[in-house]
Amino acid sequence: MKDFLTEAFIRIRERLKACSGAILRDNTSAEDSLQEAFLHLWGRYQPNSSRQAEALLHTAVKNEAINVRRRKKEVPYRGDYADEPGNSAEREDLFLWLENTIDKELNDIQKYIIRRHEYEGATLDTIAKELKMQAPAVRKQLSRARILLKEKYHGQG
Repeated sequence: MKDFLTEAFIRIRERLKACSGAILRDNTSAEDSLQEAFLHLWGRYQPNSSRQAEALLHTAVKNEAINVRRRKKEVPYRGDYADEPGNSAEREDLFLWLENTIDKELNDIQKYIIRRHEYEGATLDTIAKELKMQAPAVRKQLSRARILLKEKYHGQG
């Protein structure tokens, strides 16, 4: 059987490292997260094509880099986007809109889950224990909150 995963990893390694580096902003950490993501996938998944392997690798590398930031307690917030191109006033308005929408539209449990998970990087299992809820119920509340925010965002124009 052809090893699509290893072939894809070798072929798109630099792209994957760039993706990880954009999130972590440190080449050493980017390289480490790249290796961790590959090791996590290797032996567990057998993609059926190069395209499927690339998608799997890209998702795993991105998620691993985000997890590294969360473990380091580096939660993305307004300052992370200061060096990106675009209108910073527009970005600030978006963050303010998001915070106001969270406050106005979500129920107390959804607000707590969104803030703990997205801003503070807490795991859903941790949040479930804090709220004395089942983990699937916490995931469902998070999903509902995200859907509502997405709908409100697209509905605003």
